[in-house]
Order: sequence, then C-alpha cells, then structure tokens
Amino acid sequence: MHIENIVFLRRRKAVGMPKTIWDLPSPPPARGHAGLAVFLASQGFPELGADHLLNPLTAPRYSELVGQVVRRVGLLLRGDAGLELARNAVKLLVEVGLNSVGFEAVWAGVPAAESEKAYRFAVSFLGELEEDERVREAASAVVKGMLSDMGKVMSSNPRAKSMLRWMSEEIERQVDWRHPASSFLAGARRVIEGNAYYRMYKLGLCRFGNDYALGLRWLRRLGFVQVSTNPVLAAEAYKDDPGLWEAFEEYLRRHPELVERAESDPDELAMAATLIALWPNMEVFRPVAHLLDFKDGMISYQLNPNVADSVEGSVRDALKIYRLSEEYFEKYDEYLLWGWPSTMERGRPNIVFKVAGSSEAAIEITRMLESMGIGTNNTVTFAVSQEVQLILAKLDGRAKAVKKGVKLTKSYETNMGGRLEAHLREVKAAELIKTALRQLENPEEELARLARELGVQGAEPGKPWEAPTGWGYSVRAETLDEKAELVASQAYVKSLKDPRLAEFLLKARVCGATREEVEACLAAWEEAISLSGTLVARRVWGIFFSDENMPRWIAYLVSRYGLSYDEAVEVLGGIDVLPASKRKPEDTLYTLAARNMTNTEFPNHQLNVHMAYASGKVRLEDYANAVLRGAPREVEELLVKMEDFRKAYELTEELLRVLREVGIPGAELLGSGGLKPEEWVSFGPRVKTMKGFTNAYNEFRSRCLELAKRLAAK
Repeated sequence: MHIENIVFLRRRKAVGMPKTIWDLPSPPPARGHAGLAVFLASQGFPELGADHLLNPLTAPRYSELVGQVVRRVGLLLRGDAGLELARNAVKLLVEVGLNSVGFEAVWAGVPAAESEKAYRFAVSFLGELEEDERVREAASAVVKGMLSDMGKVMSSNPRAKSMLRWMSEEIERQVDWRHPASSFLAGARRVIEGNAYYRMYKLGLCRFGNDYALGLRWLRRLGFVQVSTNPVLAAEAYKDDPGLWEAFEEYLRRHPELVERAESDPDELAMAATLIALWPNMEVFRPVAHLLDFKDGMISYQLNPNVADSVEGSVRDALKIYRLSEEYFEKYDEYLLWGWPSTMERGRPNIVFKVAGSSEAAIEITRMLESMGIGTNNTVTFAVSQEVQLILAKLDGRAKAVKKGVKLTKSYETNMGGRLEAHLREVKAAELIKTALRQLENPEEELARLARELGVQGAEPGKPWEAPTGWGYSVRAETLDEKAELVASQAYVKSLKDPRLAEFLLKARVCGATREEVEACLAAWEEAISLSGTLVARRVWGIFFSDENMPRWIAYLVSRYGLSYDEAVEVLGGIDVLPASKRKPEDTLYTLAARNMTNTEFPNHQLNVHMAYASGKVRLEDYANAVLRGAPREVEELLVKMEDFRKAYELTEELLRVLREVGIPGAELLGSGGLKPEEWVSFGPRVKTMKGFTNAYNEFRSRCLELAKRLAAK
C-alpha cells in the first residue's frame, strides 16, 4: 500500500484544495509561527494551522501569536482574495478561537488570561471582517459546513441522536447570520462550557474517549483524549459520510495495483479504506498526543478479526499499519511541530492496536507489541480473569520496553460491560421463558404470541423462525428452545422489566404467583444484571489501581524486572481500564475514577449522560471516584447464582497465585472460578461479539472489493 495522499484526497475534493500535504515544501517555509499558520490555511489546512499554534514553548505569549495571525489574515483578505481563500482564513480564525476555549490551550500550558485574550481577538476580528459581504458569504459557508459535519454523527441511524447533533442544533439557534462566524464562535463556547463532559474533565473526575470515528475535533475541546473504533464503527462511518467512499475510489484510481490484486488480497483494500477514515482522527488527536507525552491522544485501530487468533498474522498487520502511519506523520509533524521542542519525537504514530481477547493468542500479541513501545487496547474482554491476564501481559511487555529505553505509549484494557450485561440478560430471559414453556398447555403458540408482541418477524407456530439477534447477525431457530433463545435476544428483550415478558411468565406462575411478585422478581434481576459490567470494571481497576494495591504492583515490578521506581510507575501508570459498550448514564457515572480510567462513549450515550446532567437529575461531583463504591450485597448474591457471571467475576488459581505474590490483600476472597485463557474462545459474549464483528468486517471488505471490481471493469 502506498501512503501518499490517503488522508487528504477527501478533504481536497470537498473544498477544492490546491495541494495535498505531500505537495507542501519540505522543510516548511520559515515564516514564524503565525506566518506558518496562515500559510497552512492558505493551502487548505486551517485546522493544522490552528493546531500548530499550540506550542508549549510559546504558550506564555499565545495571544501575541494570535494577534500576528489576525494581522496577516487582514492583509491577505484586503488583497484580491477569492472565496476559497476567504473560507480558509475564516476557518483558521474559528479553529484558533475554539482551541482557545477548549482544553487544547490548557494542554499546551497557555495561561488562562492568554487564552481569553486570544479568544476575544478571534471573535472581535471575525465580527469586523463580516461587515464585508464577500467575507460574510465565506463565513456562512464555513459555519454551515461545521454544523453539517456535527450533524453527520450517527445520521445513518434514524433511531439514535448523537450529542454532537444536539450541540449543533443548540449552536445554530445562537447564530446571527449577519455575523455568522463570530456569533457561531460565541454560541459554541457557551455550549462547550455547559457540557457535562467538559465539566467532568475540568473537575478531574475521569478521562473520556469516543466510541465512533466522526466529530472528533469537537469532542477534543470537551476533554476527550481517546478514540476507539471496531469493524462495525468503521462501516458506520462510511454510512454516515458517503464522501469517504468517494475518497476511497479516488485513492484506488491513483493506485491501480491495489485494484489488480483486489481479489487475491481483499484485506489490503479493507485496510486502506479503514485508514482513510482513521488517519484524520489521528490528525485531530496529534497535538494531544505530543502535548501530553503520548499518555493521551491515542486512536485505537482494531486488527482484522479474521486473524485475531493468529499471533503472526496480527503482529504482521499491526507493524504494517504502524510503519505506514509513521511515514505519514513524519511529514505531518514537519508542519505541526515546526519550532516546537526538539525532544518531541517526529513521526511516532499516536495509534494503539485493538487486540481481541478472543483466544489465548491475545496474550502473546499484547506482550509483543507492548515490548516494542506500541500501545495495545485489549477488546472483546468481559471478564475479570481475562482482563487481569492481559494487563499482566502489558506489564511484561512494557517492562521489557522501558528497560531498553523505548518510550511507552498509553495502553488500554477495555471492559465491554454493556455486552456482558446484554448476554446475561439473554441467558436469564431464555431460562425464564423455557421454564414457563414447560408449564404451559400450548407452548409453541404461546411463545409465538410473545415473539410477535416483542417484534420477531415471521414468528408462526410450527415453522422455522429466522430473525436478527441484535449482535450483528441473524439466526435460524427450529426447535422450541432455539426459538426461546431467539425471543430472549437483545433485539427483543431490552429489559427484563418488559411488561409483555411479565405477562407471559405470569401465565405459567414463573417468577411469582401474582403480577406484583413477577414484576418484583424481574425488577430485581434487571437491577442486578444492569450492574454486572460495572462490577467487573470496578474489580479490575481495584486489583491494580486502588490506593492500597498500586504501591504493591510498583514494588513487584521493581523486584521482578529490575526497574527503577520511576520506571515501574511509568509502566503501570500508563495503563487505563476502558469501560465500553454503555447502555445507560449510570454505566459511565458509576465507573468514574481520577486516574487509570478512560470511559469510552457512543455518541448517543454521550447525549444521555449530558441530558441527565443538564436536567438537574445528576450532580457530577457526587460521582467522584465512584469506581470505589461497592454494590449492594443483594445484587452480588443474585448475580453469583448465574454461572456466566461467576466466570466473568472471579479469577483463576494461576492468577490468584500472582496476586498473592504481589501481596494483594484479600485475594483469596476473589474466587477461582473465572475464565481460563483456553475458555475465552467459547464464552458466550465473546462468541456473539466476534461473530458480529467478523460479519461487519467481511461485509465492509466485500463493499470495498465491489468498488475495486467496478473500477477494474472500466
């Protein structure tokens, strides 16, 4: 795969850019920081121009640099500037203003007074420029484009609304189209500073990541420091923004060799298409990574699920992507980091690889990549034993890297709590439904009636049923038990408190003899199951990062690997637990932690969390270090009755021996019935998740192949 132009093809096509970054002079023209920012904007890269100004060396005089930008832009626009140049100049000023009120300026070390002055300079100058009809037209186009981009997030899903779409609507209501850019900037500031995530990050309650591939500059301003994607989300990005397909097609036209070998290596096509969506995300978080010393600002790339269980195949793909990214960012950093501290390593990719914990292979893949200083984000992980085992692999690889002097990259341990909850809910619902069927006189007819009420299409007695499960694939159910399991899937039973399920169970006197008893029984199970993922995340975090245990792990690393104290702190401190797959605001609020925790959020979930805060129902400060809270005893007592929860919540004898060696108090109370590595592959939520991910990847790859075939036919 060739790297040139893969990112900027779409951007150039969208706004008529005259150049790609590869066409820019090397080294950059030495015009000073403000001059370089304006030059980049004139070439079609206003975002890069604004980010270039976030230089920690010049932070104390940030407003002075912005003033220099204002002067240069004024001279530029008073000449014979066309509409395209005017748009790019306005966009530069808007981006500078937003960087000044978002957390970007904080990360760069810009004093608050300097940020405020810079913001006022940008707003004031934009207001002055907008008196000119030509500039006002350009400013309107910029504002409409930015609002439109915000609205694209999750736009392909009519049942979901993203937080960014909501923010765009709030900002648009405040836009005065006589002064579009200056009023947009003022409205954006109010919406940003009133956001729940902005408040949580400012209060130091937690770090946050985005579980989606679009809208990232806005989330960066709110304090988001990480992006996590998977095959499903990569495909969703192409649905939300069809322009990505145009960019991919243009890329293939420039590289016919990919088209020629498309059928023999379709995975290379899928890799190129994914990178077209992913690399712009890396650009957005590039300054974050540099300003925070690669302790934040990471983009997660999920490796091909078809080779997830192959150490050789996964490491080969990871290194190929890593080298391509490094080649690209060496060029990008020429401009971003011109005049920045020379100690900042140019080109190092701000990427971590999502390694699926779908089999034992994940342990060695994780260890190998971490030993090279390449960060990992273990995913398809649901169980305490699974996550502890993989964190141990991280510690081993990171210790080996730091002993060689290799700089470490932020690393994550995903906890797919929402998917564990969904699986346990399905297991419990299926168990209750099957029990009821054994008590009913006409079980097939009663089940078909329940299925139709819940929305299962084609649920007729005596015939096979085929319907989606909610996991990204459909199943064909022929036996009564198979049909009960289909009805119980998350596509249809979204809560055990569903009154239709309660009515069905009441007929058979399952879960109680009266409606009140059945509803109380189901409510107790729903409350318990809805906390199961949170309990796993809390236990994993506590084992490694509680005030009591963290010093013990540091001492263990010093002793086992011969590290210095500071090296051991770096090895352990650079790992975050990453709660994911959220379904309700509490999934975020109950796992807040001031350190070693990054909550990654779907765009629609972000809106739910924000609205809970905006409505006054949630006081954010009340959830400080909520990760330390225990669950009600009755919740755990109910959950441990489920075999799959015990597998997810307990450790193994091997892991308990390690914890005893480290000196973790109370290790023996954690249980030894957890999943062993050889059992990961058959664990229910793993099977369902990987099947959905693999289907999504293969469908996306097929679409890439279809496009290549059409080009070949021409």
